[in-house]
Amino acid sequence: MENLIYAIVLLPLIGFLINGLFGKNLPKIVVGSLATAAVFVSFCIAVSLFLKFDSESPAVVVKAFEWFRVNGVQINFGFQIDQLSLMMVMIITGIGSLIHLYSIGYMSHDKGFYKFFTYLNLFIFSMLLLVMGSNYMILFIGWEGVGLCSYLLIGFWYTNEEYGKAARKAFIMNRIGDLGLLIGIFMIASQTNSVDYISVAQNAAKFELDGNIIIFITASLFIGAVGKSAQVPLYTWLPDAMAGPTPVSALIHAATMVTAGIYLVVRSNFLFTLAPTVQGGILLIGFLTAALAGFYALRQNDIKKVLAYSTVSQLGFMFIALGLGAYSTAMFHVMTHAFFKALLFLGAGSVIHAMSNEQDMRFMGGLKKVIPITHITFLIGTLAISGFPLLSGMISKDEILVAAFAKNPIYWVMLFILAATTAAYMFRLYYLTFHGEFRGTEEQKHHLHESPMNMTLPLIVLAILSVIGGFINLPHFIGHGHYAKLMEWLKPVLTPESFKQMEMTLSGVDFNTEMILLGATILMFFTVWFIVKNMYVNKKKMALAEEEYTGWEKLSAKKLYVDELYNALIVKTFEGLGRGGKMFDKGVLDRFVDYIGEGAEDSGRSMKRVQNGNVENYVLIMTLAVGIILIVNFILQ
Repeated sequence: MENLIYAIVLLPLIGFLINGLFGKNLPKIVVGSLATAAVFVSFCIAVSLFLKFDSESPAVVVKAFEWFRVNGVQINFGFQIDQLSLMMVMIITGIGSLIHLYSIGYMSHDKGFYKFFTYLNLFIFSMLLLVMGSNYMILFIGWEGVGLCSYLLIGFWYTNEEYGKAARKAFIMNRIGDLGLLIGIFMIASQTNSVDYISVAQNAAKFELDGNIIIFITASLFIGAVGKSAQVPLYTWLPDAMAGPTPVSALIHAATMVTAGIYLVVRSNFLFTLAPTVQGGILLIGFLTAALAGFYALRQNDIKKVLAYSTVSQLGFMFIALGLGAYSTAMFHVMTHAFFKALLFLGAGSVIHAMSNEQDMRFMGGLKKVIPITHITFLIGTLAISGFPLLSGMISKDEILVAAFAKNPIYWVMLFILAATTAAYMFRLYYLTFHGEFRGTEEQKHHLHESPMNMTLPLIVLAILSVIGGFINLPHFIGHGHYAKLMEWLKPVLTPESFKQMEMTLSGVDFNTEMILLGATILMFFTVWFIVKNMYVNKKKMALAEEEYTGWEKLSAKKLYVDELYNALIVKTFEGLGRGGKMFDKGVLDRFVDYIGEGAEDSGRSMKRVQNGNVENYVLIMTLAVGIILIVNFILQ
C-alpha cells in the first residue's frame, strides 16, 4: 500500500517533468496522452485503495522522511490516506483525467500545448499533496502549489493584458487568505507542539470551548479557506479567472482547487467543533456569498461568468453546511458539484469551440440542433444543479436544506430562495444558448459544428455521473437511513464531538416534515422552470447589454459595483501610496543621498587645496599640529 500511495502522488509529477523538459520536441498526441495517462493511472490506484477501505478502516500514515525540527516540533514529510483524503483524491484524479482528455481536443491548435499540459500535471500533483499530506505543513505546500498553478493557467494566454491582470488578481487575493492559514498553522504548532493531524486531534481537547486561542486558530484557518474557496470578501478573483482556457475553469474553479477550503475545515473538524462562534461566522459568510453570487449570475451575459458566479454561490452552500456542523453534507455537495459543474464548464467550452471563441450569450441561440451531444449533456448538468428530482444536485442540495431547517426554519426559507435563484439563472443560460434563433454572424453560423469525440466523451461520462452521483449517499425518503452512507463513511475522520454534532443536525427533522420540505423544493423547481421558459422561449425575451438594464437588473449586471468599490477603496489607495512612496523616495531619500555625495565632493575639494605637493606647507602643518597637541596636553594636565 505504501508504494501505491507514493505512486498516486508521483505519477502526475513525472508527467510534469517529462512534458516540461521534453514536451516541446514531442508530438502533441504524445504530450496529451502522457499527461492524461499519468492522472488516470493515479485515479485507478486510488479506486483500488478505496475498495480496500471501509468505514471502520484506520488511517494509513506513510512517513517518507523527517523534514526538520524547530523548537521541539518535529515536521515529517509523509502522507495520510483515510476516508476523507481518498474521497478527495478520487474526485481530483477522476475529474482531472476527464478534463485532461477534453483538453487534447480543446487546445489542439494552441502553440503552448505542451506547456498547458505541463501546468495541468503540476496542478494535479500540488492538489494531491494538499489532500494527502499527513500534516498542515504539507497541506500548505500543496496550497501554495495550486495557487502558483492557478496563476500560470489563468494567465496562460499572457499576451492579452487583461488576462495577465486576472492572473495577478487571483494570485494576490489568494495570498491574503494564505497569510491567515500560515498564522493558524504557527499557532497550532505553538499550542500543541505538532502539526500532524492525528497528534493535533489528540491534543485538541486541551483547548477551552470557545476560548480565545481556539477562536483565533480557527478564524485564521477560515481566512485561508475564504481566500481559496472564493467567499466574501475575497471572491472577486474567481469570476475574473475565467480568462484562462475553459478546461482550466472546469478543473481549478469547479471541481478541485476551490474546494480546498471546504477540505481544510472538514480536516480540521476537531478544532472547529470547539469554536461555535467561528462556526456561526462560517454560516453567515456562506449565506452572504451564496446570496450575492446568485444575484450577480441572474443578469450576466458571458456564459462562463454565469457559471463562475454559480460556482461561488454553490461554494456558499457548502460553507453553510460546514457552519451547521454537517461535514458529510458539505463533502457530498463537493462531490456532486464536481460532477455537474465540470460538465457545465466543459459544455460551455464546447459551445465556445463551436462559436469560434464567442462567449456572449446575446450572440448565441438555436444551438441544440447543430451540437446535439453538447446540448443534451449541458441540459442534464442544468437540471442537476437546478434541482430536478433524483438527480445528484437535487439530493445533495436537499440535504443542506433539511440540515438548515433542523437548525432554524428561517435558514431553510433563505436557502429555498437561493435554490430558486440557482434554477432561474441556469435556465436563463440554457434557453439563451440553445433555443430560439441563432443570433451570431454568418461566419460563426457557417463554422458551427459538434466537438470531436475526445471532447464529447468526457461530457457523456460527467452527464452520467450527474444523474447517478446522488445515489452514492441515498437520502431518507428512498429508505436507506437518514443520510447514513456518507456520514458513516467519514466517521473515522471526525472526532466523537464532531460526529455527534453532525448526527444531531442531520436527524433533527422527522420523515413527514422532510417530505413536505422536499415537495416544496420540487414544486419550486418546476415553477421556476415554467416561468423562465415562458419568459425566454414563449415571450422571446433577450439578454441586454449592461448599460441597457435598469433597476435591479442593472445592479445584477454590474455586480452591485463591488469591483468598482474595491478598485476605488483598495487598488487606488495602494496606487496612491505607491505614488507617495515614489515621491518620498525621490524627494527625500534621493536628495539625502545626493547631499551626502555633494558633501564628500566639497570636502575633497577643500582638502585638495591643502594637499598641493608643497613640502614647506606640509612641514608647517605638521609643526602646527604638534604645537596644538602639546598645548592641549598641557591644558588637560
